[in-house]
Amino acid sequence: MVLLIASSGAAQGPTSSGSANTRNPIKTVSVKLQTGAKPKSTITRPFQVGTASWYGSYFEGKATASGEPYNMYDLTAAHPALPLGSYVRVTNLRNRRSVVVRINDRGPIVPGRIIDLSYSAAHALQMNKAGLQRVRLDIVRPEVVADLRPPVAY
Repeated sequence: MVLLIASSGAAQGPTSSGSANTRNPIKTVSVKLQTGAKPKSTITRPFQVGTASWYGSYFEGKATASGEPYNMYDLTAAHPALPLGSYVRVTNLRNRRSVVVRINDRGPIVPGRIIDLSYSAAHALQMNKAGLQRVRLDIVRPEVVADLRPPVAY
């Protein structure tokens, strides 16, 4: 039920794609679970909702703000304000596909857009033909990212 409540709020957000709410802090809302003995769970509102774009082969190999070379096949993104190295779940609001990306660059980001995704991230969201897409950004804790990665075979 909590997931249903959380996912129903995913499509809501500001009607403009603008960068007006680019610095909103994450707000949490406590929700008491119906099962009785379970602790309280929190549902976070999106960090940002707006327009995403992607960049590809033109920037391949060029230095990013983090100092690493851009690799269009990595799941990375450019964001003007989030700390470098942080992780963000990007959800395509048109088809509900999502991907977790690592912030490794600052831009340049075109005014009115909130994030620039790598080619692979855009491909995972099925937005690489569209070029621009309305997305939702949610901060992901590093320990959650570790759980998302497949186990290494030895």
